[in-house]
Amino acid sequence: MLKDLVEFIAKSLVDNPDDVVVTEIEGEQTSVIELKVAKEDLGKVIGKQGRTARAMRTLLGAASTKVRKRSVLEILE
Repeated sequence: MLKDLVEFIAKSLVDNPDDVVVTEIEGEQTSVIELKVAKEDLGKVIGKQGRTARAMRTLLGAASTKVRKRSVLEILE
């Protein structure tokens, strides 16, 4: 569910939605979600001063409380 949320948001932001790759690494208490986009779309995902990335992390945190798990968003280059 959390992976789908990040994928939906990222595909909505970028110019090349086919290049969006989201992987989820699940642990017992924490879930790490890795987001990889095309190099030219990296700025759109991060946003000015990291505002877009921070907003995505906030939404992910709010959604992760529903499944009672801590989630971390990693944006890979």
